[in-house]
Amino acid sequence: MNKQGVDKKACFFNTLRVLDSQAAPFFAAKRHRGWVRRTPAKRLRGRPRRALCFLLLSLSILSCAATEELKLNLMPFPAEVEQKDGKFRLTEAFTAAVKGPLPDRVSRAAARMLHRLSGRTGIFFSQGTVPSGGDWDSAGLGLIYEKPGRLKVGEDESYILKVAANRIIILGKTGTGILRGLETFLQLLSTDEAGYFFPAVLIKDRPRFTWRGLLIDAGRHFLPVEVIKRNLDGMGAVKMNVMHWHLSEDQGFRVECKSFPKLHKLGSDGFYYTHEQVKEVIAYAADRGIRVMPEFDIPGHSTSWLVGYPELAAAPGPYKIERGWGVKDPTFDPTRKATYKFFKKFFAEMSALFPDEYMHIGGDENNGKQWNANPKIQAFMKKNNIPGSHALQAYFNKKILKILQKYGKKMVGWDEIFQPGLPKDIVIQSWRGQKALREAARKGYFTMLSNGYYIDLCQPTDFHYLNDPIPADSPLTAHEKKYILGGEATMWGELISVETVDSRVWPRTAAIAERLWSPGSIKDVDDMYRRLEKISLQLEELGLQHIVNREMMLRRLTGGLDTGPLKVLVDVSEPLKIYNRHRQGVVYTQYSPLTRVVDAAVPDPKTVREFRRRVELFLRDKSDKKKEKCLRKQLVTWRDNHRELKKIIDSSPVLKEIEGLSGALSRAAAVGLEALDFIVSAEKKSGPAWIKVQKEILKKAALPRGHAELMIIPAIGKLVKAANR
Repeated sequence: MNKQGVDKKACFFNTLRVLDSQAAPFFAAKRHRGWVRRTPAKRLRGRPRRALCFLLLSLSILSCAATEELKLNLMPFPAEVEQKDGKFRLTEAFTAAVKGPLPDRVSRAAARMLHRLSGRTGIFFSQGTVPSGGDWDSAGLGLIYEKPGRLKVGEDESYILKVAANRIIILGKTGTGILRGLETFLQLLSTDEAGYFFPAVLIKDRPRFTWRGLLIDAGRHFLPVEVIKRNLDGMGAVKMNVMHWHLSEDQGFRVECKSFPKLHKLGSDGFYYTHEQVKEVIAYAADRGIRVMPEFDIPGHSTSWLVGYPELAAAPGPYKIERGWGVKDPTFDPTRKATYKFFKKFFAEMSALFPDEYMHIGGDENNGKQWNANPKIQAFMKKNNIPGSHALQAYFNKKILKILQKYGKKMVGWDEIFQPGLPKDIVIQSWRGQKALREAARKGYFTMLSNGYYIDLCQPTDFHYLNDPIPADSPLTAHEKKYILGGEATMWGELISVETVDSRVWPRTAAIAERLWSPGSIKDVDDMYRRLEKISLQLEELGLQHIVNREMMLRRLTGGLDTGPLKVLVDVSEPLKIYNRHRQGVVYTQYSPLTRVVDAAVPDPKTVREFRRRVELFLRDKSDKKKEKCLRKQLVTWRDNHRELKKIIDSSPVLKEIEGLSGALSRAAAVGLEALDFIVSAEKKSGPAWIKVQKEILKKAALPRGHAELMIIPAIGKLVKAANR
């Protein structure tokens, strides 16, 4: 008996039975012969199920004893995690080996894993590539899977990850599952005084939803291929599996079209993706287990199409590329045969270029003004008993659907395409919310949620994190819930550039990825933020620039002067949320600078969250001198920062617009300090007159300046309230 009172012999045979049951599903279809085909003529020998069980058993002398749990920095958090005793020590002798079908992306993913692991630890590994069928017996990491895995909705992405003291195994039914397991494996890397190690764990993991996407809008502001690739790397790291590529908009048509070359030549300002670049992105995404679904937005949001082909519009041209934002009038004419002849040829080319089974047609925000003003269109509607613009768009959608079906595609669109009579294999993407989502699911239509995941609106991470496609109180039946495929974060492009897009996508999208992968019961916000901080740093190793570009922008804004005082201000400021940035008296266009303080500020800054927490803890125990000292130190820094920042503002005109924001921070901090004095003093009394004055100061400090706002004002308001004696 060991010191926990567990019989080691009994533990040995219990473990054998557990491992046997875990291995069984991988061999259910092929019980009597080897299941991994190395070549057409050669199979693995022996009885694979028994061999695998003993292989797993040989990882270590398994301990059934309880162990002190390590806080794991995993995101998305797995479905099942069991921590064990022991550590796998990482040394330069570490290697990986693969057993699975050839050829496949798993070997390439394993090689990328080694490169990332080496870069993170500084360890010189002797192995650089991981060919299938390598030196299995001596490998520290073994990857076993049965089939490559397809880029299809509903594909098996599950995996089992076993870390023991002398070996690590990742099992997957498909190669896609191995890719997901490799990301968890990398996140497990830990340190102690002896170096790097992987804690002993048994993880059984699978996604909650099959559709976990990120929309990237390259129509409004073009994003080069390298930007797309680094965001695909980030998506792969957090187990997302769909990149929704928004490729046409009023402001630009972004794909080379050989059938209708005026689309990209006249509608893009020269910024578009060639066929070869599209294929490159699709292959890059596929290597990371990510589908690429294109969106060509019709019949509205179509100005860029009509620049080269005005004869297809519902109103006479000429047309030019739109430079401003919002809903525009230009729309395709749905009553002309030439419109559908055009789309037959267009979608023939794009269906061949994009292999995914789904094609997104947009279908949103058609205001119908051109249709209502066109006598021929109105006569057509009257003749065909079409009562209004909504019904006319349904007519258009059905025509487009037949074209897509001809080329083997399934149609996806925003809420507006949801009309009776459409086949049940289309997908409705809901931007309107839970009610629209549930309505589609109840009628048997596949749907996914984007409402609440609009990351361009600069809302806090916890807002997105607690937004669930199927909340615990959902009124849907178990059958109806099956029609909700998952969701997509949407990065709309009005206010992003090449240097700011990463800071708007990451790290918040990692929290959305967890919501779509992990069980719904995992929703501890504090722990989410703890893990997110670690994952955010790891995303940098993939080339994402959400952290590094911020410092670069601050250096540019200060003209090379000390960025410290400006950073103090930016760390407590956020861009205006929702669409309020467009309502500040400045008209944003495609040419507007996105290099100001508001663009360097990020949603949900850590400094603000920490200050709010400190205020809450202090107000629970106002006698705690340590907490008081910490708050006072922070408030003094903010109060005095304006004096230093003013010197920089005076030499950098671009900062003039935030001088008032800096002054407001100083005044608000002074209010907080005075409130602290009243709270901790037994003699001083604030009084109603003082309270009224301070509230007015804070109200003015909360006003936006330079399209940004201070986020610590509500917490200081709590101090004022507590001082009201």
